[in-house]
Amino acid sequence: MPLLILPAPACALEWLVQPSLRLRESYTDNALLAPSGQQQSDFITEIAPGLALLGNGPRLQVHLDASWRKLVSQRSADSSRQQLQGAGHADLIGDWLQLDARASISQHSISPFGAPAIGDLPSSANHSTVRVASISPVLRHAFRALGTAELRYTRSQVSSDDALLSSHGDELALQLAGAPRGGGWNWNAGYEVRRTQDSRLAAQSMERASAGLRYPFNRSWAGTASAGTEKESYESGSGSHPRGRFWSVGAVWTPSARTSVALSTGRRFFGRTYSLDARLLQRHTNWSLQYSEDITTMPAQFLRLGNRDAASLLDQLWRGAYPDAQERRLRIDAFLRDAGSLGGELGALNYFSRRYFLQKQLSLNMARATPKTTWLASLHATDRTAQTASGVDSGILPDIDLASLERTRQLGANSSWQWRASPRDSLRLDAGYASVRSLSALRRDDNLTLTAGFNRVVQKNMTASIDVRHTRHHSNRGGSFRENGMVATLTMQF
Repeated sequence: MPLLILPAPACALEWLVQPSLRLRESYTDNALLAPSGQQQSDFITEIAPGLALLGNGPRLQVHLDASWRKLVSQRSADSSRQQLQGAGHADLIGDWLQLDARASISQHSISPFGAPAIGDLPSSANHSTVRVASISPVLRHAFRALGTAELRYTRSQVSSDDALLSSHGDELALQLAGAPRGGGWNWNAGYEVRRTQDSRLAAQSMERASAGLRYPFNRSWAGTASAGTEKESYESGSGSHPRGRFWSVGAVWTPSARTSVALSTGRRFFGRTYSLDARLLQRHTNWSLQYSEDITTMPAQFLRLGNRDAASLLDQLWRGAYPDAQERRLRIDAFLRDAGSLGGELGALNYFSRRYFLQKQLSLNMARATPKTTWLASLHATDRTAQTASGVDSGILPDIDLASLERTRQLGANSSWQWRASPRDSLRLDAGYASVRSLSALRRDDNLTLTAGFNRVVQKNMTASIDVRHTRHHSNRGGSFRENGMVATLTMQF
């Protein structure tokens, strides 16, 4: 891996630039994901140049993983797609001014019902490319007698092919936090205001003010409390604009530096709320369990996309095996990139919509790493209830019964296991299951994907692999299918 180290006057910034080229030949017995009896086989050739870029220094951190894919097949028109995950952080003026930025390009489902995305096949009519970008200048300073003050402005944008989604947002957030000397307790206060503009809708706004307190009872237990007011400008199904006071109380248990559990209950304008955040780090295994309830939108969910939780779990486990942060980041990217080939999205399925939803989400994530094996697994359950009228989605989902999106429930599980048989050879087993159910229109779609693969390091910067795949899709509204594929890949790094 080429590594460029700048001289000390340039802040001792280390850059790693790694171009790559992936050549892939795929065979599928159902190229168009057609029902039984209508399958058509196809060979698909893919050429995908890529670039990994990592920068690490005292005042600048940059991470970029990008590729451009050209797909040539007989049953479908030639197509191309881009994939990008990028993030950066810069300390511009000492401890006063920082800058954060994120960007991504990825493929996602237009409707939650229908054919899933299969990474080695051309995109279907139910998929589109989503582009997300955000930039956040931050003013932050620690005041000796008071605490820390942070003022953050965020400009974000979400767009897709064919302008099915096109929105941008501006958010300003002020956060204050303090820990009085010798008291053992700390406080916080915040104010947020956000304005979101969709290309086809009137602008929407949100305003929120809060204050909180954390008081430690002993080394392991602490109590938390918060209260405030919030106001949304969207019009709910009853014709009102949601607003009101909110409160929450909770507890935090930290028996050790490797274990923490935070839970709370409270009330907001939409009813009783609960939250949970539990984490456990063992020698070879890292666990996280979260439950949350919030009002959200699909553009807001796209802004949170990425495998940051999974990457964090693996990063903690691999620090001993790969002490170099850049090498560790590249290995994490490669593992998660392969895990994404399960035939669907990791975690809850995000689809196209302009509506507001009440989302209740429970997720359990586990990462296990030993000298020879790596295993990443996740379980999730997501319940979404629409808060606004369905008419705003008529231009996005013209062929979908919009009533089916009034309330949806998703259940899913993903697993990716890799075994290093030798320094050059490794085996991989991936499995993914997702069930999407409409509780308002009695529709259910189930997707299952199983993948097995073998990797071999041919030369220092060349890897060859072969994978076999089985996919099943079943719907009680028709369109069920099965697909089997075989993929041969050669990846070269320069």
